[in-house]
Amino acid sequence: MKAIVTGGAGFIGSELVRQLVASGVQVIVIDNLTYAATREALATVEHRLVKLDICDGSGVADVLADERPQVVYHLAAETHVDRSIDDAAAFVRTNVLGTHSMLEQCTRHWEQQPADHRDTFRFVHVSTDEVFGSIGEGLFDERSPYDPRSPYAASKAASDHLVAAWHRTHAFPALITHCGNNFGPYQFPDKLIPLMVIKRLAGQPMPIYGDGNNVRDWIHVSDHARALRTIAAEGTLGERYVIGASTQLSNLEVVKRICTHVDALEQAQLGESLIQFVADRPGHDQRYALDATKLATIGWAPRRDFDTALRATVQWYVDQRSWWQPLMSNRYGGERLGSKRRLQP
Repeated sequence: MKAIVTGGAGFIGSELVRQLVASGVQVIVIDNLTYAATREALATVEHRLVKLDICDGSGVADVLADERPQVVYHLAAETHVDRSIDDAAAFVRTNVLGTHSMLEQCTRHWEQQPADHRDTFRFVHVSTDEVFGSIGEGLFDERSPYDPRSPYAASKAASDHLVAAWHRTHAFPALITHCGNNFGPYQFPDKLIPLMVIKRLAGQPMPIYGDGNNVRDWIHVSDHARALRTIAAEGTLGERYVIGASTQLSNLEVVKRICTHVDALEQAQLGESLIQFVADRPGHDQRYALDATKLATIGWAPRRDFDTALRATVQWYVDQRSWWQPLMSNRYGGERLGSKRRLQP
């Protein structure tokens, strides 16, 4: 069994690679090694890493021809809402044009394969719940309408539509997934949980947007990666699958729990004193909540309890300063992103 993972040196991609390799799959990682990717995340597993921009169609074609994978997991993307507010161009290029490049090259490769290989080939496109916008009550599921509110979400929505169109037009064997907020080891420190842990360890203010009551659906990255493997093996072609662990918590509640865990691990007594409310993010979605019933019908269920997994994640960042400190020195200094809101004339 052989799989290609685009974006495999990133947070979610590297967890998927580790799981695939552990299950006996030969993995080829395509990654451009931009700011959020690290080779260290893959240091413990055998893999082939191809440094490549997914917009380079000829490069992608060469990898496909050399490796002849049974599955392509497409995770390569720009993913930070705040960064998309500051500059959307990279999001349009990677998420839209890059996905188009992958579809073009994978379709050509698939069409040239023998019938038995075509029948088993899968393209798993990893999207986000943010394409659905914000929900006041109830849960998002596979039938939820698209209503993206940020440049990031809009770029992912566009890529989803391309994948769906490729399946309908070319009978291309694609599946689309929508997951909530991930957490766990190797997450780049511009995201909420690692940033709050690092700020707390440094004794710095822990900034929370608005009143902190924006709700997200949280899932440990290992459960997400297992879901992707399940969908590739058992999912119905052309279908969408929502991935969620039924853990809806406000940002404020998550940060309060981080404070509790850091105090316990560091034998400190700062409590919630470093929490600081700051001006809200432009267009900030109020609530995400996911219904993973359809995914359960093909054999997946979350395994990681949120609070236990959060404590383990905090412990990982406490122990792995040698991984994140160079990133904070060279790639991101903990400053606020997403503040360049354009004024209306």
